[in-house]
Amino acid sequence: MAVTTTTAIDEELNQFEKDIRQLKIEYEQYFGGGRKRPPTDIEWRLELMAKRYAERSGELKFGQRFRYNNLSQTYAKYKDVFRKRLQQKEEGKVSRHFGSAAKKIEAERAQKHAETRSKADAAEAKGQAENTLFRVVCSKPEQEADKITKLYEAFLEAKQKAGEDTIKFTRSNFHEFVMKKTKDLQKTKNCKDVEYVVEVTEGHVKLKALVKT
Repeated sequence: MAVTTTTAIDEELNQFEKDIRQLKIEYEQYFGGGRKRPPTDIEWRLELMAKRYAERSGELKFGQRFRYNNLSQTYAKYKDVFRKRLQQKEEGKVSRHFGSAAKKIEAERAQKHAETRSKADAAEAKGQAENTLFRVVCSKPEQEADKITKLYEAFLEAKQKAGEDTIKFTRSNFHEFVMKKTKDLQKTKNCKDVEYVVEVTEGHVKLKALVKT
């Protein structure tokens, strides 16, 4: 039984975006004389994140992959600006155009994001709708036996239609799993509701647990 959540990836992408903004701020401080050293620690984190998601891009949903590509392109542009500015600083040259260049990059990214994000969201929503077979929200699983039973039946039926093994799946084990999973997510993610989705991904039936905020 494969149960996944996109929350962790979304949080890491949020941090990736925050670090890019912070990198820009600290480099401006460095070039303006407010910092003694360039922000290499942030660059190191960004490089690790960029490498990690370049290697696992297949795990990302369409919207997440679009967002990551957009952010990585922005980071690459900033890196090029920073590299040239550092070279100028080392050579004793003075440039007063870093701020405007960075602002131009940010404006271009924002415009591109605004023009294409709605299309990406629409495409992802359409794909999810086509692949989703059943969904239900649980908040108090110990009082929602009917919901869990319907989820179990939908999941079992989908597995059978796909020709997948269902011998290991019993109603009692499934109920126990959903109750434990819901409680665990409510505790670790500090949420009230957990949405369970039965869907077909790459020909395989999966059960996903999504945190509802």
